[in-house]
Amino acid sequence: NIEVVYMNIDKIKTQKILEGKAELLRAIAHPVRLCILTKLIFDGASNVTNMQNCLNVPQSTVSQHLAKLRSAGVVEKTRNGLEIHYELKNQDVRKILEILLNINEGVTFNG
Repeated sequence: NIEVVYMNIDKIKTQKILEGKAELLRAIAHPVRLCILTKLIFDGASNVTNMQNCLNVPQSTVSQHLAKLRSAGVVEKTRNGLEIHYELKNQDVRKILEILLNINEGVTFNG
């Protein structure tokens, strides 16, 4: 039956979409990564040194978390001379954090 085949394809597509969203949530679900992303929302593009200074964690730790965020498609990096800047790329993540942190309700970032 063609209707049954169509319904199964729709379920497969839905499952793939949900798996992708779950991966995205796993990628951001760490306090350091949430802090990095919050800083990027408030400050825009930033380099690892600036992030490390406000996070109070080693630069290598920031770099590891940024690598995870990059591989998940959450942030992207651009080179400006010798500096590499990172910025938030994924708008779904921006929306999630705006809701999670009540950013549109006057919350400020002191990092």
